Amino acid sequence: MARVALPHDAKAGPTKPEVRSVTLGKLELGPADHFVEVGSCTGAVTVEAARRAGRVTALERKPERLETTRKNLAANDVGDVELIDGEAPEGLPDDADALFLGGSRNYGAVLDHAAETGVDRIVMNVSRLEVAGDAVRAFRERDLFEEIVQVQVSTGYELAGATSFDSNNPVYVVVGGAA
Repeated sequence: MARVALPHDAKAGPTKPEVRSVTLGKLELGPADHFVEVGSCTGAVTVEAARRAGRVTALERKPERLETTRKNLAANDVGDVELIDGEAPEGLPDDADALFLGGSRNYGAVLDHAAETGVDRIVMNVSRLEVAGDAVRAFRERDLFEEIVQVQVSTGYELAGATSFDSNNPVYVVVGGAA
């Protein structure tokens, strides 16, 4: 699999490659799928989804981050992604097969939209424990919850001629979809 180049910064940490692998594995994207990302930020997830899904829509409420998404898509030779400058759930299409929520803003309303429109696969990545608990409750209340996975990644670096590890904060991957 080709690496994702992110030469343009969005002033926010992109979803780490290892977390993207788990996220995209849970979404099980295929060439017939319409993938929608809420909060595209750097575009890292959008780039990888565009390599798998037949149709991709990325929604971002901050114009400067949407421009970063656009630049990083170009840097990875990814075209044919619909970019929407707007706030969820208003800007969301009604025909998504898979949905990724990269942030926690308005996620209840986004989950309502996903439940109403029958989105098969939904993944939400959360870095704060309290938000993870609230998100699981929100998924359950809408009969969307399947599982939650904690991903903890540590990356090796050289220290005094040997390898040591820097650990990243854990990410909670909340998984579900319409029945």
